[in-house]
Amino acid sequence: MQSKILITGATGGVGRAFAVECASRGWDLFLTDLQEERLSLLATGLRNAYGVNVMTYACDLTEAASRGNLFETLRSEGLSFWGLINVAGVEYEGLFRERSREEICTIIRLNIEATLDVTHALLAHTDLSSPFRIITVSSLAAFFPMPLKATYSASKRFLLDFSLALREELRDSGATVTVLCPAGLPTCERSIRGIEAQGWIGQLTTQNIGAVVARTMDHALRGDAVYIPGALPRLLPFLGSLLPPVVLARLIGLRWRMK
Repeated sequence: MQSKILITGATGGVGRAFAVECASRGWDLFLTDLQEERLSLLATGLRNAYGVNVMTYACDLTEAASRGNLFETLRSEGLSFWGLINVAGVEYEGLFRERSREEICTIIRLNIEATLDVTHALLAHTDLSSPFRIITVSSLAAFFPMPLKATYSASKRFLLDFSLALREELRDSGATVTVLCPAGLPTCERSIRGIEAQGWIGQLTTQNIGAVVARTMDHALRGDAVYIPGALPRLLPFLGSLLPPVVLARLIGLRWRMK
């Protein structure tokens, strides 16, 4: 059986774009997300359009038991993988004290816990005949302490630092880890409203999803560590590094409250 690439959060805007890009390159896929119906529709479309093999498994990645069932399926099916794309994640914007405990815990469970668990599990199912490629979707927010997105930005910073460290651990095996750190991506109505609320800055930093995903795959195949799409977004982390974090957090907080 040909090895596959596993994509989490496959039916969302970014996950779907990755699935289409991979299928268009002729790669077999294993897709997971919450809803079986949406997964089935996506898989059927990819098979019909590109003639690739697509397996699906509906899984709530915030639940350890559900992840365990996913991993048991991978083991029992004897599947091997040459790639993993960690897309699944969630964001709740607003003051930390006004977020519910469930919202806060969901960010930690999905953005951090699930990503680490899936990555750890997939490393036991790698196709030894080819370099293992990991792509983890972080965010430009990973480079900044962000009031009103405090838990989210911290979770994305965790993913960035973890990925860079894991990349070094895996270097001798030939595996690579690439972190995608995009600014605004118009993935859904809520994200589009958020981009519009940022005015001209939001418009300048917004990127086309399909183009971002295609370039991310190219960067991953080259073994690059971090990809920040767009000239202005690539400049912002450097500019932010020139300021003390406490000043940067203050400025970002003032900017968000102006929306």
